[in-house]
Amino acid sequence: MQQMSPESDEAMSADSRQQPLVFKGLVQDTGAAFAAPADQSLFSSMRQAGIDWPVSCRNGTCRTCIGQLVTGEVAYDIPWPGLSLEEKRNGYCLPCIARPLCDFVIQRT
Repeated sequence: MQQMSPESDEAMSADSRQQPLVFKGLVQDTGAAFAAPADQSLFSSMRQAGIDWPVSCRNGTCRTCIGQLVTGEVAYDIPWPGLSLEEKRNGYCLPCIARPLCDFVIQRT
């Protein structure tokens, strides 16, 4: 049986801490599934998967990318994205700046 040194255990732990969580995303309208790392926007993940999604400003102000979460939750790096409180309560999100917190399903509006 091969034993690992404490240094290699620490290196493995450091490597695993550096890997972002990756969630499953699904576009309800098309059935397109994609990987959605927790450290990048939903739009970036969709673009990497070859999914066409409208976008313009990429900073949460123009609302071109607005979608609605059917399931799941997102977080924003800015204190208040370009959504009203009512829109947020109804599951609307801005994929250009929203990061996933779990697996999710999104639909176009």
